Amino acid sequence: MAAVYPNMLQDKLTNEIFSILENKFLFGTKPCNTFTNDNGKVRILSMDAADAILAANALVYLQSILRAKSANPSAHIADFFDVVAGSGAGGVLAALLFTRGKDGAPLMTADQSLTFLLDHHRTFTRRRPLFGRSTSKLLKKVFGDLTLKDTLRKGVLIPCYDLKSGAPFLFSRADALEMDGCDFRIAGLCEATLADAAVQLKSVDGRSRIVAVGGRVGMSNPTAAAITHVLNNKHEFPLCSSIQDLLVVSLGGAADVAAQGFADMVDQAVSMAFGEDRRSNYVRIQGLVNGEKKRAMAERILGEKNVESVLFKGKKMVESTNMERMEMLGGELIKEQERRKNAILPTVLLSSPRSSSASTLSSN
Repeated sequence: MAAVYPNMLQDKLTNEIFSILENKFLFGTKPCNTFTNDNGKVRILSMDAADAILAANALVYLQSILRAKSANPSAHIADFFDVVAGSGAGGVLAALLFTRGKDGAPLMTADQSLTFLLDHHRTFTRRRPLFGRSTSKLLKKVFGDLTLKDTLRKGVLIPCYDLKSGAPFLFSRADALEMDGCDFRIAGLCEATLADAAVQLKSVDGRSRIVAVGGRVGMSNPTAAAITHVLNNKHEFPLCSSIQDLLVVSLGGAADVAAQGFADMVDQAVSMAFGEDRRSNYVRIQGLVNGEKKRAMAERILGEKNVESVLFKGKKMVESTNMERMEMLGGELIKEQERRKNAILPTVLLSSPRSSSASTLSSN
């Protein structure tokens, strides 16, 4: 099938994203919340459809901070987030960090994920009409027959674009637990979110089929989708009523200027939605390609001054570096983790796979 080019779809997708943001939380009034002081924050990690090297490198740094602050040398990134969204190579990174291994822990640590992406970055960023057997073989080797139901008890969201429906499609753990027709093999959905040309994918039970192209086309920055998922999901996030109840980490990629445009639009809208709370509740890290080796480029970007987006006014540089922002973020994540130990009401109620017709719940 013919390749689908992002520019053909992004105008429509941009309008959809801004409509969601506007209708749900951008310009509405802040809702009254009886438990404002005790709600805590739902923690979201989002990763763009870039090469994911910058995102992985940032998470290695964050993981070291979290391990030091929590005095737990074996802590994982997934321990400190409730929802992960990843597009393209960012979706593969999300799957590596939030899929359950044989021992019950994530398949990979942040360090292992970075090494994996560096070793195979050409495979995940190559643009060609169809993926070769090497890509499918690699994903199959890593994930085997694991499905969305085999991810950790977290919200997992990985987008692609479904040519059959003509709309973005979100692979979701929550949907997989509700309906077998929404459960897909992780190797397959990773191939779908990476694809530059159409790939056919069916659910584990064979009842649902999509014709997918990559997350880079459908949703290069999945942050808004993750936020909307949380705000509309009272079953799993009963106390989350506004964007002020969120702590969002959005990791972009080291992309060229043209590829960064759509992701920037989402970043600007989300930044405006947070308003004054963006300094403490929203962290965005991204950078531009300049010909360096991947790891060196990621290290350079982390050491640069952090840049904030202002809707319709471009970007402004702040005093703190990206590393300093990650340090601040680590403190907030630890603070929320400690708060939950003594909380009367759970901030998050996460479904577990059904062994019968009823779902069970795990609180956090």
